[in-house]
Amino acid sequence: MPPWLTGTLTCLMILLFTLIGIGPMLIIGLIKAFIPVPAYQRACSRAVMWIAESWAESVKWAFNKMTPTAWDIRCDTPLNPQHSYLVVSNHQSWVDIPALLQAFNRKTPYFKFFLKKELIWVPFLGLAFWALDYPFMKRYSKAHLSRYPQDQGKDLKITREACEKFQHLPVTVVNFLEGTRFTRTKHRQQTSPFNNLLKPKSGGIAFVMAALGEQMRSLLDVTILYPEGKAPGFWGLLCGKVDRVVVDIRQVELSAALFAGDYSNDPVFRTEFQRWVNQLWEDKDRRLLALREELR
Repeated sequence: MPPWLTGTLTCLMILLFTLIGIGPMLIIGLIKAFIPVPAYQRACSRAVMWIAESWAESVKWAFNKMTPTAWDIRCDTPLNPQHSYLVVSNHQSWVDIPALLQAFNRKTPYFKFFLKKELIWVPFLGLAFWALDYPFMKRYSKAHLSRYPQDQGKDLKITREACEKFQHLPVTVVNFLEGTRFTRTKHRQQTSPFNNLLKPKSGGIAFVMAALGEQMRSLLDVTILYPEGKAPGFWGLLCGKVDRVVVDIRQVELSAALFAGDYSNDPVFRTEFQRWVNQLWEDKDRRLLALREELR
């Protein structure tokens, strides 16, 4: 088939799966919202996540049937859907999302992203994100914060409140530490010290770790690589123009010291935590270079 036809049919299949799942998901989400009984709400959360996992499996099937993309998933540790995980990953394209679906769906609990608040208005998907308890973040520019200093720290407050909802069910929280998709333009503007990464932000991950505490079994460091060079667009993936995607997953040991401080109010702990995050990013930068060399 010509690429445009492959893309159109794949998109229609995904849309069909979404329409099938969105109705039951929203009904259960509304029931959970209006019946404030914790045990009942947890049962509703499990049902919503099962629907989401089934949808994700359908999407994986569509990609595997309609496109030639090879998903090269590498993982150095066994995964368990009954454990909670924190996943940190580099971010280059919307293709990162189906890559994570391929790597983690039904191997870990269904994952939650911290999303931009504007995404709640996306047709169908915004309502699904709401039913799944995805936390919506409102990021403030430096100019805004200089004019309205009372908004300082609101995004981290949202992070803490969102994580409180995750304490009674296993969850996989995904955090793109760069905060935005990588481009060479952003890389130059930031004067990033890394070859293939933007500067990481440590506040969000610090609050997630503090909120989840012992519930979080481990941190999974994910490195996504597109061997062809430039990160593809989502339409390119739908059209079958992406030959291969590498998803490298490594478990990171976490010391008790990373959970012991107050990121907001303890500058010494904040400095040490930021140093740990930067070391994590240095290791990831080297791993990206090594993977590129391996795949040449």
